[in-house]
Amino acid sequence: MFRTTLTLTTLLATIPLHAADKAPPLPDYPVAQVADHTYVIHGPLEVPTAQNQGFMNNPAWVVTPGGVVVIDPGSSVQTGEMVLRAIRKQTDAPIIALLNTHVHGDHWLGNQAFTELNAQIPIYAHPRMIELVEQGTGHSWVDSMLRMTEGATAGTEVHGPTIAINDGDQVELGGWQFQFHHIGGAHTDNDVMIAVPEESLLFAGDNVSNGRLIRMDDGTFVGNVATLRQIAETLEVAHVVPGHGLSADETIITAYADLLERIYLKVKALRAEGLSDFEMKAQVVAELPEYQGWNDFDGGLGKLISLAYLEAEAREFE
Repeated sequence: MFRTTLTLTTLLATIPLHAADKAPPLPDYPVAQVADHTYVIHGPLEVPTAQNQGFMNNPAWVVTPGGVVVIDPGSSVQTGEMVLRAIRKQTDAPIIALLNTHVHGDHWLGNQAFTELNAQIPIYAHPRMIELVEQGTGHSWVDSMLRMTEGATAGTEVHGPTIAINDGDQVELGGWQFQFHHIGGAHTDNDVMIAVPEESLLFAGDNVSNGRLIRMDDGTFVGNVATLRQIAETLEVAHVVPGHGLSADETIITAYADLLERIYLKVKALRAEGLSDFEMKAQVVAELPEYQGWNDFDGGLGKLISLAYLEAEAREFE
């Protein structure tokens, strides 16, 4: 028997994405205080689904003496509104800036909730991210989130960054210094990590994950490892907020660099022995006993192996 009813997913495939009505609000999630004046909502570790409404990153904010600075407000207008509600439960201080760590839309499409509150709010990001958003990457992310969540992010629009920042830049926001680090291509070619000396804290973006394997489709294993090794050597912080997973101390920087390096070096060695990427998984798994409890380890590792294989192959011709 054929079903005559259409699912929401089917309907969305037959109408323009912009025609969908705004989806319901995202429920409130717990807020964690990770430093004296810094707060994080640690998102689910799954990929975007209808159940989590696309929420999966770690939106955060710093309450400076002169106002609130928000970092990566999430994957949709609904997520951004949830973050805004959480901030307003704590303080009525003005929200003075948004900081976006990289172009992947699960981190910054929530900008919309804040620009609707204040159209002139400054939004800082790497110039390459600004370029990619202007070229249409943001709209691709809006469409992808809408499909993956079966419409649960409907109403989200692109409100991209407006102010370019580069490696070594320092911006005073609310009387505190925010230091931006872009050492080179890592998780993407437009990552920035943001240090807040007053809090002894680093917002690492997706250059660091804790407890979950994340995509490397737009990144480089060698570059991500080099970036994290340099940050670990040159920057002393007590608190690190990763792009995904729980915040912790600075040891998660090295732990994630170790994970990526061990995957890449094992894949490179097995490739030199003549193995294809699909033949390597068992041997790579054996190299990573302490990471096997991570979310999506089994499903995500195969994709990372394939990407590491392609990178090792490409580097032979440099």
